[in-house]
Amino acid sequence: MSKPAVLAIAGIALLCGVYSGIGAGQNKQSKKQTDGADSIRLIDSIQGPNLYKAYCAVCHGPNAKGDGPMAMFLKTAPPDLTRIAVRNNGMFPLAKVRRVIAGEDPLPAGHGTLTMPVWGPIFSQVAWDQDLGRVRIDNLARYLESLQGK
Repeated sequence: MSKPAVLAIAGIALLCGVYSGIGAGQNKQSKKQTDGADSIRLIDSIQGPNLYKAYCAVCHGPNAKGDGPMAMFLKTAPPDLTRIAVRNNGMFPLAKVRRVIAGEDPLPAGHGTLTMPVWGPIFSQVAWDQDLGRVRIDNLARYLESLQGK
């Protein structure tokens, strides 16, 4: 199978998983908010591990090592998220990680590009779910903190 065909199939699978709310392997119905013609679906869980599996693992890999199934198709390789603290003098920059996920502190050639979505705005743009957006971001950042050195 050609590289473009594999990329197309993987991209479709990613979008289907994210927008159907089954990216974390959950069978629950997703919550949905309609804003004009656009529909946004979030997984029911707000737990860090489930959010990671649903929204991050496809690029960063199941163990957050940067080796997800989409990694080989990206222009910028996804970083190993288990080494964030190592890259920051042994300290996990929790507030900065929250800002990166939220899209408030984009990384050069990383989050916020067409190849690397920022999930914070998606987590928070559902009108009835504003506060849970910040909870999702915090839970995901704390989950990444728990992976340091693994």
